[in-house]
Amino acid sequence: MKPFTYARAADADEAIRLAGAGCARYLGGGTNLVDLMRETIEQPAALVDVTGLSDTIEVTADGGLLIGAAARNTAVAEHRAVRTRFPALTRAIVAGASAQIRNMATVGGNILQRTRCAYFYDESGSRCNKRRPGQGCDAIGGFNRMHAILGASAACAATHPSDLCVALAAFDATVHLRSADGGRTLPLTELHRLPGDRPEADTVLKPGELITAVEVPALAARSTYRKVRDRSSYAFALVSVAAALRVEDGVVGDVRIALGGVAPKPWRAWTAEAALRGGPATAGHFRAAAEAELAAAVALRDNAFKIELARRTMTAVLTGLMGDPR
Repeated sequence: MKPFTYARAADADEAIRLAGAGCARYLGGGTNLVDLMRETIEQPAALVDVTGLSDTIEVTADGGLLIGAAARNTAVAEHRAVRTRFPALTRAIVAGASAQIRNMATVGGNILQRTRCAYFYDESGSRCNKRRPGQGCDAIGGFNRMHAILGASAACAATHPSDLCVALAAFDATVHLRSADGGRTLPLTELHRLPGDRPEADTVLKPGELITAVEVPALAARSTYRKVRDRSSYAFALVSVAAALRVEDGVVGDVRIALGGVAPKPWRAWTAEAALRGGPATAGHFRAAAEAELAAAVALRDNAFKIELARRTMTAVLTGLMGDPR
């Protein structure tokens, strides 16, 4: 591991000052960044500890949530307002990692965690454009069962690993950001990038920019999260679905859907949502909308099964929400 300096910031302003012109990395719970440093994939010259940022979880005036970036995943999952108003957020968090990791991981860090592509982690034996631009991507022609079917490029087919981000993307969350230039907010669906020809850039964050909070607007619909994986715990998603559904007199009044495990970013299912709104709330209509969303899917050698798995999971989740009082 490369030597680095360490400083602990008391608040966002101090963190930004300590980070300087973007030469440092912000450290939350460290559950991803420290692993990457051990593997010499990330080698920052300086770390700025941002666990001193706000960790509060507040109910906003409109009934939504404002979650501080330093809030631990366990605290969010167990918060009464989250469990009652946004059960899908709790389910998404609990579906990810182990209890010990959830106790350490922060919301800001969860949002910014990097892919778990095996080729990305194989620093000494594999080519990876995300790790080293221009090197090539061994996943494209290699073992790619876990890789993307939507939004990939010839340069990278890695998937985004976060469960929480899928639920946040479905529910129109916005991310509060701070930098030396001031503050801004950004829809979470616009924070992460598709790889294109620059897969090394995971997000649109500016150098030194810091996540300070995540805001989730009120949701007047039933919601849930389902994760399909190879084993029942401590496994990344093959396909996951976060959804919210409101039905009025048998007609879909509102619907929000996001997919995980299928794309380089949390994948908001805009096409499926547009196909569903104003239509009948039936399993057949749900299936047709899922097919419309997956029409653009492109399979690699080992992951074609994800296309049908995503269709079936979307259909099952929406059908289940018809009778799920939460």
